[in-house]
Amino acid sequence: MAEHVVIIGSGPAGWSAAVYAARANLRPLVFEGTVHPDMIPLGQLAFTTEVENYPGFPAGNIRAFVESAVASDRHYNLPPPPKGHESHYAIQGAELVELIKQQAINFGTRVVPDDVVDIDISCCPFRIISGSNPVVEAHAVIVATGARANYLGLPSEEKFKNKGVSACAVCDGALPGFRNKPLAVIGGGDSAVEEASYLTKFGSIVYMVHRRDQLRASKIMQQRALTNPKIEMVWNSQVDECLGDKWLTGIRLKNSQTGATRELAVSGMFVAIGHTPNTAFLHEKLETNDKGYLKLTRPFRTWTSVEGIFAAGDVADDYYRQAITSAGTGCMAALDAERWLVEQGL
Repeated sequence: MAEHVVIIGSGPAGWSAAVYAARANLRPLVFEGTVHPDMIPLGQLAFTTEVENYPGFPAGNIRAFVESAVASDRHYNLPPPPKGHESHYAIQGAELVELIKQQAINFGTRVVPDDVVDIDISCCPFRIISGSNPVVEAHAVIVATGARANYLGLPSEEKFKNKGVSACAVCDGALPGFRNKPLAVIGGGDSAVEEASYLTKFGSIVYMVHRRDQLRASKIMQQRALTNPKIEMVWNSQVDECLGDKWLTGIRLKNSQTGATRELAVSGMFVAIGHTPNTAFLHEKLETNDKGYLKLTRPFRTWTSVEGIFAAGDVADDYYRQAITSAGTGCMAALDAERWLVEQGL
């Protein structure tokens, strides 16, 4: 018997969609993924420490609440509290998504710990093909697989992720470890300028490190960076290594023209070289925009190019990419799917 709706992905978009679909008695089935480098359970928030910009979680004894709300057999998933902040100033990323997941489960959502590797759209209902479980049929599908930040690929960069290295200034820039400290933004496009401009609110100085001698950003964005007194350009340079002990203290730069190296003292490195939407498993069966994100075909709706398949979160968002916007579109996708199912008499 075909499922009413299958949700692929387990970040804030996927679990928010599950909450709304479950409350509509659709008994959603969520493929939450495995420990895969691109699409891990809980999405990109699994890599995030404090989340200060998601409404409803001010300062307080967050961990006690999380442990009381989330099933005890999933407490192993919770990250250790930061030393000296056992009560947290703000909720951590994994904690936040575990709470939304628990809410979805409370309403009857079922979970499959597996990766979807293909969707057969040639038949109705759709056939969902996963890595190790039997094929699942579904009348409606919500794709909420997110997008992953592009990093430089340095082993030392991996060491300092969430310890001075980030790919989201809006998410992390206001954290205490970055305030009134020298920071670096890696990249030369519009996103890099936006990140650098945002970080000037918090850092003592922001270095923009770019491998060329001019920015790729639009003219107006270039002007914004070049005239900001708190942004200093570092031209013709690439990051060779991230430096430090427990927290990032600097980066070693290599001149792209001469090969000479030098060290730059910074307490934060923000990589702004783009994102890659997690759509490879779709094998180009759904229409995308020029950046590879799923294209929504109806204004203010979550419909994709295939009727009955909806998209939510960062997999269809190359602009906002925030936990709260992902959760919002998860709600929208569930409502769209529910109403479409009613129209089909399902």
